[in-house]
Amino acid sequence: MMIVSETTRRALKDFGLTEYEVKAYIALVESGPVPASQLSTTAAIPYSKIYEILGNLERKGWVESEQGRPSKYFAKPPSAALESSRLRMENTLKSSQSDAVSELQPLYEKNGVQERPDIWIVRGQNNILDRIKETLGRTRRELLVAMPIVPDSVISMAAPLLSLMNNRGIKVSVMIPSPTAKDVVRNLKGLADVRVREQMFGGGIISDSNEIIILLGEEPEKGLTLAISSHHAGLVKFGKSYFEFLWENSKPT
Repeated sequence: MMIVSETTRRALKDFGLTEYEVKAYIALVESGPVPASQLSTTAAIPYSKIYEILGNLERKGWVESEQGRPSKYFAKPPSAALESSRLRMENTLKSSQSDAVSELQPLYEKNGVQERPDIWIVRGQNNILDRIKETLGRTRRELLVAMPIVPDSVISMAAPLLSLMNNRGIKVSVMIPSPTAKDVVRNLKGLADVRVREQMFGGGIISDSNEIIILLGEEPEKGLTLAISSHHAGLVKFGKSYFEFLWENSKPT
């Protein structure tokens, strides 16, 4: 019998299956139609529970049965079972969302509760560097960086973190202006994919498509002086689209 990865088992649980239901479904996918008693042995599920588990899987749309002596159970195609479960979960969530919002939103607005801001102003190079460091530490998949000026303090702070990110397989893309390219490329060699542009107006950092830092105040003598930090989905999406446009028109190093 094939070995199904733990990733796939967790994925099935994300779709609402219990541990025993996952075992039963995978065993049916591997073996084809079998009686409940044989499935109990194959999937290592107590016989006292097997009919309850199969009944649950039938109701959830993962398993069907064919009449006979004894009855046999077989798995529905994974693509169909997963899609129907996804649609059912989405419909349930939409209904639950509507129910909750219709009752809670009027209470929220009536009491004048203030929404928590999702955009922050960060002032001063030390504070900005701390925010950048925190963002790099939270990154798990992809980091996009555009730096119109690259202070030495940024390089010394970022290089060790980028090295750790590189070891974890995180994709890092860095875009810088041509005049500073030589020194930056030397310091980031092997840590990031670096491209250069003749001119850059403003810069920023985007982490995992869900967090952005926009650098507004960049002065050669003072370094970084003002930034905006945000988790706002629309702002992050706009920033990433703009970065990707500039990236496509930049020169590889």
